[in-house]
Amino acid sequence: MCQSLIQKYNIPGPRYTSYPTVPYWDNSTFSLKNWKQSVIKSFKESNTPEGISLYIHLPFCESMCTFCGCNKRITQRHDVELPYLKALLKEWQLYLAIFPEKPRVKEIHLGGGTPTFFSPENLKFLMKELLRKVEVVKNHQFSFEGHPNNTTKAHLEALYEVGFTRVSYGVQDYDKEVQKAIHRIQPFEKVKTATEETRAIGFTSVGHDIIFGLPFQTIEAVEKTILKTKELLPDRIAFYSYAHVPWIKGNGQRGYNENDLPSAEEKRKQYELGKKLLEEIGYLEIGMDHFALPTDELAKSVKENKLHRNFMGYNASKTQLMVGLGVSSISDSWYGFSQNVKGVEEYQHLVNENILPVFKGHILTKEDLTIRQHILNLMCHLKTQWIDNKELMGLPGILERLTEMENDGLLKRKENTLEITEKGRPFVRNICMAFDLRLQENKPETRLFSMTV
Repeated sequence: MCQSLIQKYNIPGPRYTSYPTVPYWDNSTFSLKNWKQSVIKSFKESNTPEGISLYIHLPFCESMCTFCGCNKRITQRHDVELPYLKALLKEWQLYLAIFPEKPRVKEIHLGGGTPTFFSPENLKFLMKELLRKVEVVKNHQFSFEGHPNNTTKAHLEALYEVGFTRVSYGVQDYDKEVQKAIHRIQPFEKVKTATEETRAIGFTSVGHDIIFGLPFQTIEAVEKTILKTKELLPDRIAFYSYAHVPWIKGNGQRGYNENDLPSAEEKRKQYELGKKLLEEIGYLEIGMDHFALPTDELAKSVKENKLHRNFMGYNASKTQLMVGLGVSSISDSWYGFSQNVKGVEEYQHLVNENILPVFKGHILTKEDLTIRQHILNLMCHLKTQWIDNKELMGLPGILERLTEMENDGLLKRKENTLEITEKGRPFVRNICMAFDLRLQENKPETRLFSMTV
């Protein structure tokens, strides 16, 4: 890849799991009242065979992984489990009271933290209570994030029993020096055992998360990790760039600095090699930094034009309403976003007082909704279109920014259609930024986002 393009476009930028992105939410026009109204509106539109999604944040970890930018609580005390799960169920009751009828649930995702910090018995308790007053739709998709070191056969059996069929294991990298730097000592044998047990129990989709651009990571380490991954052939792979954001409070990125990270050019070489090896194995590249075997639902969704992206990443189908439960969870009604408080104690106190634990949010304007759809199209399908140029002419500066990228060969425009080229695929975040009026009109004075390349 041309180094001049990397140097030009390797700038801080969002990953666009939403638009507007969280730093640009307008909390001044947000209230619990209008958030609830947007939830009701979306529920009525989506409580059909499509169903709704639930994201459940389980924040506890027994040790700190220093590459992680997630909201988590480090503890080895497991007496925190039941009080937290009961608070989650109380929050769910608060949403059930808003819904005008019994919800139809299509997707549930357990994220963390480390979901398998919780005992199998407690996870089963959570799910059975959660689903007691809902209808689970046909072809539902229940998934969780697994830590290979502590996901036991009992965890897998308990979750499979309550409807889970997909798991994503955090692999990151098999190199010992890298694992030491990120405080994630995880032998290949652990991942192999977890993957094989998952399939033996009956899970239909096993994913591995692999990161490039980690501290002390070399191109040889990436090659080794991909070749080891080939032995297990997970159904889907998230192969994504390490997001170095040490300025975010509590993220734990310490023990190394930017001098220990690969350069932008080295990172891109790591990705290009990984992509080449994965495609040789038979994986298909999907959206941005995802790969799947042709038999996986994620790959099928691309062919059927159903690929969707939200705060949980890429999904094989769209649900309009996603309710986030737990500390720091983000909910999405399509017409608005909300985020829960980030402290465990404050969260538990609020829900026990029958208060939705939301501390900020954003209600989308008509312009937001238009831009959101374009960005979603680009992230999922690498193209978008509009009725006529008046739509884009009403969004100042977009055409000018796209023209420069077109001249650089990153995209092609024809009449009212924009399509990202193969050359432009590494810069999909930059192309989306051309549409991001809130970012363009109020560029940050301090670092908010990770680098785009």
